[in-house]
Formats: sequence, C-alpha cells, structure tokens
Amino acid sequence: MIFGAELQAWYLQHKRDLPWRETKNAYKIWLSEIILQQTRVEQGLPYYLRFVERFKTVVDFANANEDDILHLWQGLGYYSRGRNMHKAAGIVRDQYDGVFPVDYKTLLTLPGVGEYTAAAISSFANNEAQAVLDGNVFRVLSRYYGINIPINSTEGKKVFATIAKENLDQQQPALYNQAIMDFGAIHCKPKQPLCASCMFRASCYALLQGEVDQLPVKLKAKASKDRYFNYLILKDDNRVLMSKRGGGDVWQNLYEFPLIESDRTLSIPEILEHELFVQHFGHTANINILQKQTKHVLSHQNIYATFFEVRLAGSLIQKKSSWDYVFLKDLDKLAKHKLIFTFLERSNF
Repeated sequence: MIFGAELQAWYLQHKRDLPWRETKNAYKIWLSEIILQQTRVEQGLPYYLRFVERFKTVVDFANANEDDILHLWQGLGYYSRGRNMHKAAGIVRDQYDGVFPVDYKTLLTLPGVGEYTAAAISSFANNEAQAVLDGNVFRVLSRYYGINIPINSTEGKKVFATIAKENLDQQQPALYNQAIMDFGAIHCKPKQPLCASCMFRASCYALLQGEVDQLPVKLKAKASKDRYFNYLILKDDNRVLMSKRGGGDVWQNLYEFPLIESDRTLSIPEILEHELFVQHFGHTANINILQKQTKHVLSHQNIYATFFEVRLAGSLIQKKSSWDYVFLKDLDKLAKHKLIFTFLERSNF
C-alpha cells in the first residue's frame, strides 16, 4: 500500500497534461489507448486530436469509410489497429446503440482490445478495479521487486498480473494506473532512469543490487525476415500509376507504387528482365533509380526498398487489376503506408 501511495503522490505532482485524462468518455479514452499502442505520446497526440475533431462520436467513426480511417492513420504504422478500430466502432454502433461499453468483460469482446486496453478503459472511464500491465508497468514492477522472470513468458505474465492486482488501489484504480504508467514513462525510463531523485531509491531492488540495466527481462523475439521491394514509378503527364495492396500481408488495402518483390537486391538489368516488368512495361522500357535502397523495420520483418522511375517507349502494355492511374493532386487523399508516405514527402511529387 505504501508503494501505491507513493506513486500516486508523485503522480499528482508530476503528471503529464494530456487531453484524454480530462474526460470519462470511453470512446475518447479508447481512441487514445489504441493510438498509443507501439507509439510515443509525442507522436500520437496530433493523431488523437485529428481523430477527435474528424469523428466526434463512435458512431461517426463507424460510419466512415475504412479508407478515411487509414488515411488519417497514415504514418502511425501497425495499420491493423486502424482496421480493428473501424470494426469495433461498427459493433458499438450496431450492438450497443452507439454507447461505448465501459466494463472490462464487454470491452474484451471488441476487435483490437486486449487485456491491457480493456483494463485501461474500464478503470479510466468507469473506475473499475482493473490493474493495467503495459511496458511501463512491467518495467517499474520488475525493477522495484527484483523480478527476473521474462515479462513476455506465460509464467511472467501470471506473476506480474498477480503483483499488479495486489498493488492496485481498489478505491482509486484510475489514479493508481495513471500513476504507475506515467512513472514508468517519464521517471523509471528504459534508459537513464532518474534513480538519484527517486522516492524508491532506498527500497528498489534493482537499484540496491545494481541491476537497473538488467531488468526487466524479455525473451528474444524470433529472427526478422528480410524482404526486398523494388517500386516502379510511372508518371503520365499529371498522373502516376498506383497499386492497392491485397490482404494476407503487411499494409493490407493501402496504396503504393507497382512492386516487384525479390529475395535479394536486384540490379537494374535484372529488373528490366524480370517477368513482371517485361509483361507490363515491355522490353523497350527503361528505368533509373529515384531513391537508393533504404531499410524499413517492421515487426519480424526488414523491408529493403528501392524506388525506380520507369520510362516507356510506348504505352503501358498490360495493367494489373490492382493498378490504376491517380492524379498527382489526389495522391494525398489515398491511404498509404509509411514507406510510401515518407518517400512522397521527401520527393518532388
């Protein structure tokens, strides 16, 4: 109880001023929590403000086209979050009369809402006694109590869930949850934590044992797969050829340039002789490099992308069903993944 009381006292003095903390609106809290998954507050805040302005209610969100959602999401990455949000909003509209649920068990039934998110929304919007467990909380608890069980192991999740529940303030769960999350984010940081000014410096196991840099422990992720993307950019006066990605892979339903994927870096002659290139652009077409190979890191994948400009001797021979010309002035309206979005920002399109 002393541990939780100290955290809450610290929080009341040092908490960050964030707009979703000024409301009990479960829809807005849900927006913030999903946006901030895998995303720093500084990066996520502008997105939150744009979503709240564009879709003032969960019904407005549900009634939007998925392309509109993904377009606003552009640059955040992990686009499945945006798609799951659209599905969840539709369920709230259709099954709950547009009233966003606030109880933990119901929240868990919504697409994209896991145990952490359900605990956060239910405690912040409804003061339900549910303990949150995110990366910040794992780090604080592992260091303070000296727990070296991997946080991403089955045993670790059970141990930390038990300790989190034991520490939860049953009367003020929202305040406690916000406190421990903020403490981990701005004080007990992953690197260079502020141990010298910490109120727990006399009782923190990791600090007393010199193990701050060793905790928390995490099992190594599986090796990343390397993929090589060769983008083909064909302009036609004031238009450019674009391709919409299908399902079953990264960046589902997002727009990019026509693509040749390979298992290694390809030379220009190899691309010119590639079956897809010859079939769709012809033997007489030529290319030059617009952007040299750059690395883009995803979960368990490393994308090595090179951008080529295609120059035709004649007309496009055969256009794939997923390809279409888009006016340059309309490019900004398309939902594009970060790799394409960043390229366009840095180029002269």
